[in-house]
Amino acid sequence: MTLHLFDTATRSVREFHPVRSGTASIYVCGATVQGIPHIGHVRGSLNYDVLRRWLVHSGLDVVLVRNVTDIDDKILTKAAEHGRPWWEWAATHERAFEDAYDQLGCLPPSINPRATGHVTQMVQLMERLIERGHAYASDGDVYFSVKSFDAYGSLSGQQLDDVQQGETPTRGKRDPRDFTLWKSAKPGEPSWPTPWGDGRPGWHLECSAMATTYLGAEFDIHGGGVDLVFPHHENERAQSNAAGDPFARFWLHNAWVTMSGEKMSKSLGNTVSIPQMLKDYRAPELRYYLIQPHYRSTIEYSDGALSEAAQGYRRIEQFLRRAASQAGVVPIGKLPADFAAAMDDDLATPQAFAVVHNTVRDGNAALDAGDTPKALEVAAAVRAMTDVLGLDPLSARWSEAGGSETPTRQALVELVEGLLAERQQARAEKDFARADAARDRLQQAGIVVEDTPNGPQWTVRNS
Repeated sequence: MTLHLFDTATRSVREFHPVRSGTASIYVCGATVQGIPHIGHVRGSLNYDVLRRWLVHSGLDVVLVRNVTDIDDKILTKAAEHGRPWWEWAATHERAFEDAYDQLGCLPPSINPRATGHVTQMVQLMERLIERGHAYASDGDVYFSVKSFDAYGSLSGQQLDDVQQGETPTRGKRDPRDFTLWKSAKPGEPSWPTPWGDGRPGWHLECSAMATTYLGAEFDIHGGGVDLVFPHHENERAQSNAAGDPFARFWLHNAWVTMSGEKMSKSLGNTVSIPQMLKDYRAPELRYYLIQPHYRSTIEYSDGALSEAAQGYRRIEQFLRRAASQAGVVPIGKLPADFAAAMDDDLATPQAFAVVHNTVRDGNAALDAGDTPKALEVAAAVRAMTDVLGLDPLSARWSEAGGSETPTRQALVELVEGLLAERQQARAEKDFARADAARDRLQQAGIVVEDTPNGPQWTVRNS
C-alpha cells in the first residue's frame, strides 16, 4: 500500500505521489509569535513532524518549510501593551516556539522564513495579481477581488454570498468580500516601501509568497490547523492560483485541542502552556499525548487523559529498558506490516499505536517466559515503530542521557523501573519473597502499581 492522505480541497482520501520524484515538499503555516506557545499551537507541528518522518522512512527526501508570522495586528497590540518594541516582542516569542518544538522532538524545518524577510516577493506577487485583473490598489492599500476568481470558496465550501473576511471595514474596498493583501502605513507602525506606498503585509499574502519562494509554483502539501481553512487557506489558494501558480496539490488540516468543548486559545483564556506542561510531564509523554489521536480528530484536553497517555509511553519505555537489561543492545529492527499499513492510511496513528502496544505485550510475555531471542526481536520492532513516531525511548533524544526529564523525575523513574524489573524477574524465578519485598518498597515510596495485559502501570499516590 502507498501513502494515502485526506485532501481538504477534494474532500477525499487520495494516493500521494510527489510533484518531483524522490522529494516531498511541505509548507506548514507556523506561529503568529504573539505569546507563549500552548499545546493547541504545537499539535499541528507535531502532526506534520510525524508525516515528515513517515515520508523519510518511505524513502523520500523531505523539504519542509514552516513560516513565522512576525508582523501582525496582534503582535503590534501586545507589544504596545507591554511597552516593548514590536520586533523584540516577536523575536522573544519566536524563540519560545522554537524551544517548544525542539523540546517535543520536532525535527528542525528545512527553513523557517519570517514574513518581514519576504516583502520583495510579496510585492512581486501583488504586481502579478494587479496585471491579471485580480487585485487593485486603493489609497495605499491593495485588495484581492474575490469576484474575479471563479473558484473562490471551493477549498472551504463557502458560498460567495455568505463570505465574511472578518476584516475591519474600509472605504477602499470595491466589494466587502474582498480581502486585504497590503495595509497602508499608520503612524507609529512599522512599514516597508512599495509602488503603492509604504505599508505592511496582510496575513494571507505572506504565506503564498514564502511557499513559492522555497518550494516553487507547485508543491506537494500545504498543512495547517482546521481553523485556517477559511479565510486564510482559501485566500492563499485564490491569490496563488489567480497569479498563475498551481500551488499545493494536497491540503491537510489537523483538528483542534479543546477544553470544555472550546478551541484552546489565548483570547478565551483556556490555554495550557508548554512550559507549564513540562513541569508535570516529560516531553516524550506530552508528545505521545498529542500524536496518538488521529490528526483530524479533536483532542479534548483533560489532565486524566494526559496522565493516561503518559502511562502509555511508560509501558513502552519500561519494556524496552527491561529488554535491554536482559538482552543487551536492542537495535532498530523492521516495521511490522500492520503498523506500516496504518501509517499509509492517512497517518492512522491510533491504529499504529495499537500495534505498538500489542507488540509490547508480546515482548513482555517473551521476557516472562525467558525467551530472550524472541524478546529481542520484538523489542527491535518496537524501536522501529517508535523511531518513526519520534518517541523511541532508547534514542539519544529520550534516553536518560538525553536529559528529557528533571533530576527529581529521573530519579523517581529509575527507582520505580528498577523495582518493577526486580519484581518481574523475581516472579519469573518464582522467588515470591523477593517479589513481595520489591512491592513493599514501591508502596513505601508512594507508588501505586496496577498489573495490566500490557504490563505494569504505575502512578504516584496523591499526584
